[in-house]
Amino acid sequence: MRNTVLAALLGLTMIAVTSACADDAAGVTDETTRVLVFSHTTGWRHDSIEPGIEALRVMAEENGWQFEASEDPSIFDDGALEHTDVLVLLSSTTGSTPDSEWLTDEGRAALQGFVRGGGGVVAVHAAADAHYNWPWYRQMIGAAFEMHPPGTPDGDLTVVDGDHPSTRTLPERFTRTDEWYWFTDFDESRVRLLMTLDAASIGEEGGEVPMAWSHEFEGGRVFYTALGHTRESFSEPLVLEHIRGGIAWAAGLED
Repeated sequence: MRNTVLAALLGLTMIAVTSACADDAAGVTDETTRVLVFSHTTGWRHDSIEPGIEALRVMAEENGWQFEASEDPSIFDDGALEHTDVLVLLSSTTGSTPDSEWLTDEGRAALQGFVRGGGGVVAVHAAADAHYNWPWYRQMIGAAFEMHPPGTPDGDLTVVDGDHPSTRTLPERFTRTDEWYWFTDFDESRVRLLMTLDAASIGEEGGEVPMAWSHEFEGGRVFYTALGHTRESFSEPLVLEHIRGGIAWAAGLED
């Protein structure tokens, strides 16, 4: 009888260990990275947002991340960031006036607390076209949108730092179609510049224009990419891998 009980207990232990190992293999652990995509707009609404959300949802599934998407600014007040590792600001624009800004008071304090507590931020394309009356937001992003030349011409990109998860698998030089941003208040000494656009390749002056960068900011990690204006961007493997690497870096999964 005693041997039978011991055998039963050993069997249960083996089942529990096997189950735990299976969960770990499937990525189902307490350490799963939690990604929140926020895409509310009060300024220009990009039609790339919806395909971007879907592409990020698929990316999360493939990488074993928890995923949530929202366009409700009240989530910042409701404590959603307490359960988030990486906040993706997906072309989340505002207008130029204070009353257009979707983060105020408690929402601003929540975002600052999230970053200062070690949270990661991934800002995509028009996330730089927001909160013009909140200097801290501009500092967090690393610059602010200033203008873009007309249309979506083919532009030549150069990876200037290929030792970052967001650029590691990209070609050193490549050409793609997008809307190309120019920025104000960009200070290369404050960020890690990752990728530039050759302005001459789209018929403009300006030399090498910054297109992607990262920096550690007030305790958190912030990655910005200007890519992602067109719907087609979110079906381009290079763009998706670029953003995936940015998320992985912001979450502290890759360096």
